[in-house]
Amino acid sequence: MKIELEQVLPKDIERRSFEIITQELNGRTFPPLEEPVVKRVIHTTADFDYADNLVFSHQPVERAMEALRRGADIVTDTQMAKSGINKRVLGALGGEVHCFMSDPDVAEAARLNHTTRAVACMDKAARLNKPLIFAIGNAPTALIRLAELVEEGKLSPELIIGVPVGFVNVVASKELILETPVPAIVARGRKGGSNVAAAICNAILYQLEPGRMEEQKR
Repeated sequence: MKIELEQVLPKDIERRSFEIITQELNGRTFPPLEEPVVKRVIHTTADFDYADNLVFSHQPVERAMEALRRGADIVTDTQMAKSGINKRVLGALGGEVHCFMSDPDVAEAARLNHTTRAVACMDKAARLNKPLIFAIGNAPTALIRLAELVEEGKLSPELIIGVPVGFVNVVASKELILETPVPAIVARGRKGGSNVAAAICNAILYQLEPGRMEEQKR
């Protein structure tokens, strides 16, 4: 069997991938600030269901971009998501990425309060004195705690990215976030993951990087 391979230079692979995504969306369009998010998530997962599953509430991309320009930090619930976020672009804007899951004080707080470490991480993050974006790709308990902190007036995130993957409380926790007044990007249903959370962060960051979006389209 003869297999024909498309000849693409390494530097052009991402651009060509986005061309294929655009073609396979068959003319479907999205609001300008949301389109790069949807396409980057599809690029990361090769899953076109995200064209329908991703929900944007309260102008989340615009609000997040404004916050990042002010030096907002990003808080994640996994080291995998943290490692996937582009720290060069974020750092140039004055922000950094936090994941507190391995911190000894988080483990101790979770033990004392009989909660998950993800819950303790959100409590620790709420004490940071900076604008915050939360990128949750694994723990529905983190989303539930964020909703509680918002309701209690203890936290006012610039954006909540709610894309945990799985079965237990995953769907309900995402819907809970959509009921808050906080800007949110949520992957409805069971799909998601740390890679999706990082992809959404990067899609927003790249819109703030001079020349990046134009280069992607060439």
